[in-house]
Amino acid sequence: MTKKHKVLAAAGALALIAGGGSAAYAYWTTTGSGSGSATNSAGGGTVTLHANFTGGLVPGSSKVVTYTADNPSTTTSTQVGELTASVGTDKAGCLPEWFDVTAVTSHTTVAKGDVGTVVGSGTLTFKDSATDNQDACKGAVVTVSVGSV
Repeated sequence: MTKKHKVLAAAGALALIAGGGSAAYAYWTTTGSGSGSATNSAGGGTVTLHANFTGGLVPGSSKVVTYTADNPSTTTSTQVGELTASVGTDKAGCLPEWFDVTAVTSHTTVAKGDVGTVVGSGTLTFKDSATDNQDACKGAVVTVSVGSV
């Protein structure tokens, strides 16, 4: 390209711009959505529940049961849900159905690290059977198992 042609090309470009030439541009539009997630800590973990009552049950008697909880967590408190309780014995012939146990829940929060927090109460009753010989329960160890849902 000669010098003359370069000058003509430059002049033509200037004439286009001065005469209303325009630059072109383009863009796209779009739509979208998204989400994110993360898993929280498991929370208060597991508490250890206890059923506490005095010995000495005889047919026809009842004992108060106090339910307590220990929370070994060092990071968070937890609340105990509805309590469930059942009775077992260590002697054959001493039937669990001869006993009734109740569990009234207090929905108490058990603070992190707490031991022995009262979370409910109830009654353990040794029913007096008029038809069954209940001698098998003499000296038996009666166990109240407690759970929470």
